[in-house]
Amino acid sequence: MTLTSYTGARVFDGQRFCHGALVVDGGQVVEIGAPQGQVVELCGGIIAPGFLDLQVNGSGGVQLDGQATLAGLRTICDSQTSLGATGCLPTLITDTYQATEQVIAAGIAATQAGVPGFLGLHLEGPHLDPRRKGAHDPALIRPMEERDLALLLHAARNLPTLLCTVAPEAVSANQIAALVAAGVVVSLGHSDCSATTARAAMAAGAGCATHLFNAMSQLGNREPGMVGAILGGPGFAGLIADGLHVDPLSMQVALAAKAEGVFLVTDCMGLAGTDLAEMTLGGRHILRRDGRLTLQDGTLAGADLTLSRALQVLVDQVGLGPERALAMASSVPARAIGRGDSLGHLAPGRGADFVHLSPDWALRGVWRAGQPIAPYGKARTAASNA
Repeated sequence: MTLTSYTGARVFDGQRFCHGALVVDGGQVVEIGAPQGQVVELCGGIIAPGFLDLQVNGSGGVQLDGQATLAGLRTICDSQTSLGATGCLPTLITDTYQATEQVIAAGIAATQAGVPGFLGLHLEGPHLDPRRKGAHDPALIRPMEERDLALLLHAARNLPTLLCTVAPEAVSANQIAALVAAGVVVSLGHSDCSATTARAAMAAGAGCATHLFNAMSQLGNREPGMVGAILGGPGFAGLIADGLHVDPLSMQVALAAKAEGVFLVTDCMGLAGTDLAEMTLGGRHILRRDGRLTLQDGTLAGADLTLSRALQVLVDQVGLGPERALAMASSVPARAIGRGDSLGHLAPGRGADFVHLSPDWALRGVWRAGQPIAPYGKARTAASNA
């Protein structure tokens, strides 16, 4: 047994801060307690479970699209690890049936290859409401057909996790129920539906919502919309906490209304982890300016965000306590995809995936399976397809 103990920083185990050092043996956590073996002094800050990001459109210069490959998925996951997300769901936004088929094939190959950090796939569309398209191509948005359902059921059988974002207007209750029965995490988003319609989709099994507030019907005094259904109901919801997609005051109100189940996502693009200033998505240019990503008409197109930065926004601008904020990047997303028993915690026997954060929430270091990974860096200089 070769023990290494990490001391000098507060340890967050996924739920609470604990007293003691993080003790690791190889790729596993032994305990949080008295230092043993080799001691590594971290000099302040916080040790926390490796972040989990369930909405990663691309990273490290690679954008997930219909040209997806195993190598591209590996690049995305490696880049995300360097940014603190030791587990992620590479995400395909609305595209053709053939593109979805190719991404699923690449995801199955990544599963079989055991790509570190690859948790599965998130398919955000194409079964959405064009009235709330956001940056998605409206020409590719369409209702779910039988062949789409069959493809998703095939993916669910062969991927560790499959998360699908759908609008209630584009799927039936029976389709939602069939997906959930197969183990798919069905998430509601990109919808202009009423609260009643959203609740009916939840009753059919949809247990999650995609980027709360964005691309969905808003909370009103007589029509609560999808936002009201999410805040007033059970289940989970992703949140882009960059201070641009959602105002800090709106986040504060939402987190007070929904005390459980909200988790952080970055919604990042292939520009993440690079110094690129622009890229192309489906023939349309995405511009990176002043901390935001937009189409040329100004429509937000993903986010220029890391989870460490989102934590800083939650604590410094929203006023959220550090324990809840950290859980939103670790244990809550693990539970959202039904993997809370294996991910998002630092506990005996769990994998030694963890991060070290400075007192001001900057990422100082990342460890995957007990091995140090280079912290944040500029990964590539040219975007490519996955």
